[in-house]
Amino acid sequence: MADKRVVVLDLSAMVAGSKYRGEFEERIKKVVAEVANDRRILLFLDELHTLIGAGGAEGTMDASNILKPSLSRGEIQLIGATTIEEYRKYIEKDAALERRFQPVMVEEPTKEEAEEILRGLAPYYERHHRVQIEDGAVKAAVSLGSRYIHDRYLPDKALDLLDEACAKVQLAGYKTPEGLQGLEAELKNLYEEKEQAVFNQDFTAASSLQKQQDQVKEKIEKERKRLERQYRNKKLVVTQEHIAMVVAEWTKIPVKKLTEGESKRLAKLEQILHKRVIGQNEAVEAVAKAIKRGRVGLKDPKRPIGSFLLLGPTGVGKTELSKALAEAVFGSEEAMIRVDMSEYMEKHSVSKLIGSPPGYVGYEEGGQLSEKVRRNPYSVLYLMKLKRHTQTCLIFFCRS
Repeated sequence: MADKRVVVLDLSAMVAGSKYRGEFEERIKKVVAEVANDRRILLFLDELHTLIGAGGAEGTMDASNILKPSLSRGEIQLIGATTIEEYRKYIEKDAALERRFQPVMVEEPTKEEAEEILRGLAPYYERHHRVQIEDGAVKAAVSLGSRYIHDRYLPDKALDLLDEACAKVQLAGYKTPEGLQGLEAELKNLYEEKEQAVFNQDFTAASSLQKQQDQVKEKIEKERKRLERQYRNKKLVVTQEHIAMVVAEWTKIPVKKLTEGESKRLAKLEQILHKRVIGQNEAVEAVAKAIKRGRVGLKDPKRPIGSFLLLGPTGVGKTELSKALAEAVFGSEEAMIRVDMSEYMEKHSVSKLIGSPPGYVGYEEGGQLSEKVRRNPYSVLYLMKLKRHTQTCLIFFCRS
């Protein structure tokens, strides 16, 4: 890509307005001719799968078939981006189009790589929001995003956390004075009165209102310049606490739990559990040790932090231990997903847990358990009355 000029190809803009047959093909041909004349141009197309069928109508070719000859002759260079699912669904089925591209799998960056990406983009956010971003905020965006937000990937979720934190700091620091708000409200009223005067053909009143409107506009402009001078030297700093506040809003986990050091929380985990679960020293100790092992990295990253089988008669504290564990590790008792296994005593009931297979009624709705875990992945899964399960459900949980 050295000495290349990357140009984004907006396919939707090319399709828009092409009413007549051959109009879309002509636009594509012009793009191909321009790119072929300048070998420095490198086309980039987001959502590459939209090439297939774009602009196609009865008796005409779509965008992919128009570009195939130019791609095979090397007249144009094109980089496309799409998801793995859409690549398999659309691109792989068209062998002629697939062989003209070299697939490159882009994996999620590591935490260290994500931090470097954020440091590189931080100056743009600082200029846009007129704030300063501490390095601790960059690290917190990556670490807290990785720990608490599981339905998105790095660096996307970390960038969104940083962007929202910058916006919150900027809005809190640059408040519009009441005087300026009053002038803006007055300007709006004058505009409405002027429009009404013009509608009533009272042009003398409209002219007078226009002069008043110009005077108010001048006052607003002076006030804004004064505020800009006032705020110019004001330093607003985005810290890791601001990132934690945004994560708390997204995940509903208390800010105190997010900002508290992980090592400190783990160190007093047994003490926290003992306060709520009395007389179950062996169980509390075993659970706490397993959680600590998982937190320091001595576990498979693709497996749960811990899987425990709590045995004992009713009332000894099995449910209370689960609640205490959810609050101690994940910040709230609400982070416990409770599943009553007595509702899944039939063989076919496993579909209620994970959802119906493709083609069956209820496939789009998802499973009762899978949907809860997908929405709250950072939680304790508590299976009540496990003895009443079916063999099919047990096999499912063993494999999971």
